Amino acid sequence: MDLGSSIFYKYQRFIKTLKIYLLLAGPGLIVMIADNDAGGITTYAVTGAKFGFNLIWFLILLGPVAYFVQEMTVRLGAVTKHGHAEAIFNAFGSFWGWFSLLDLTLVNWLTMVTEFIGMTAALSIFGVPPGITVIVVILMMIGIVMSGRYWTWEKITMAFCLLNLIYIPAAILLHPSVGDVLRAGIIPNFPGGFNGELFFFLMANIGTTIAPWMIFFQQSAVVDKNMKEKDIPWGKFDTVVGAVFTVIVAVFIIVVTGTLLYGMNIDSAAQAARVIMGTHPWVGTAVAIGLFDAGFLGAICIALTSSWAFGEVFGWAHSLNYKVKEAFWFYVFYFLGLVTAGAVVLIPGAPLVLITLFVQVIAVTLLPAALVFLIILLNNEEIMGKYKNTLFDNIANITIVVCIIVVSSLYGISTLFPNLFG
Repeated sequence: MDLGSSIFYKYQRFIKTLKIYLLLAGPGLIVMIADNDAGGITTYAVTGAKFGFNLIWFLILLGPVAYFVQEMTVRLGAVTKHGHAEAIFNAFGSFWGWFSLLDLTLVNWLTMVTEFIGMTAALSIFGVPPGITVIVVILMMIGIVMSGRYWTWEKITMAFCLLNLIYIPAAILLHPSVGDVLRAGIIPNFPGGFNGELFFFLMANIGTTIAPWMIFFQQSAVVDKNMKEKDIPWGKFDTVVGAVFTVIVAVFIIVVTGTLLYGMNIDSAAQAARVIMGTHPWVGTAVAIGLFDAGFLGAICIALTSSWAFGEVFGWAHSLNYKVKEAFWFYVFYFLGLVTAGAVVLIPGAPLVLITLFVQVIAVTLLPAALVFLIILLNNEEIMGKYKNTLFDNIANITIVVCIIVVSSLYGISTLFPNLFG
């Protein structure tokens, strides 16, 4: 085979591989990019303003952590053909099933509130009243899911995922010092020392990188997409790609606020966008657009997560491949979740910024329970067969659970005894 034929053969093979990946891509990319939701954008923006580039190393570590957790849902969904809620009920019984479902419902609803907070705050920068934002957003989200096809929903959602990358050019426009970013951000350090404030921000960043809803969402999406065991390697690769983009976007947000707002008292991404627009209009506009997009992505995914879970438990038709009349209660639950979460944002005097940050902390506090259920399921050979966790998988995931419990405990101790850590 001559050189030209060899190159052409490799090109054809690459195109074929790319087409297969694009056909199977979706759940991993969407769950990871939607993970940078409105609460996440606010957490990263405030982290950058508070600590500059100093916690970038921590976010980089969270990328592999998110992958190790989420790839388990790919295997579990493809092998069992059940969503996570149904898998827990089947394996652990009603008590733990209801515990898990109610835990998920509470955190999901609170998180959806933060998505509407982000969206209304972002569009208010451009003069759009919160009431109009809530109504239009709900109508858009209902329209997207009513097509009766999972594939249509996935393609539309992937377009919003692409818009989430707007923070990358926004940071590049600032021409930040790469040397400063690397020196301050890559070497592990704890700016200000061990204290309650630092633990709060560490927990908030964990909570926005790994959340219970992500476990339920990706497994249900794998089932709704009808992925099979032979598709597991592609699903895992899709999750890797999504995890990489999640970290990249988070780092670039911190670069933006760490460059322009370091040392300023910033308490939300919307406030960061307003301040930045005063000196860098294009960058500030990008931050605001990205905040709205992040809230939209988060809300549509989280609302679906709850509907999928309740459909599995109550035996409703629970697939985006069904029309409204075929899965009436699935869509009703989706609609009610959006409406009630959006209504909270319109309550006069509601502490919206405080809600946004504390929801991330609540999520990470409840996360260990969800991870323990997931790890036990993945070690059940009767359920998983040859796809059960390896020794390395167990070491990695048990380490993650232990670290989250340790950080949560240290935060609680530092809150009770604020002088303990200096």
